[in-house]
Amino acid sequence: MGTGRLRQSHWQLQEAKQQLSELIRAVQAVGPQFVTKHGEEVAVVLDIAEYRRLMGEDHMSFKDFLMAGPDLSALEIDRSDAPARQVDFE
Repeated sequence: MGTGRLRQSHWQLQEAKQQLSELIRAVQAVGPQFVTKHGEEVAVVLDIAEYRRLMGEDHMSFKDFLMAGPDLSALEIDRSDAPARQVDFE
């Protein structure tokens, strides 16, 4: 394994499959590595720590995010007792 190889950031798909161990070493030593197919970037390989940073340590579902919102029951909201206005849909 040459040090010049670790500096490469783009790998052809066949090359990435054949040299997976070296690809992983490059991710850990250099950073994200791009996989190409027919000259186009199709994937990126990230270090797990970088992936977790991007996803957020406390990654939660949208439902959990909404449920974790502030408790609005403590707010004092005054509402009119008047009936709602009538709307003519015809």
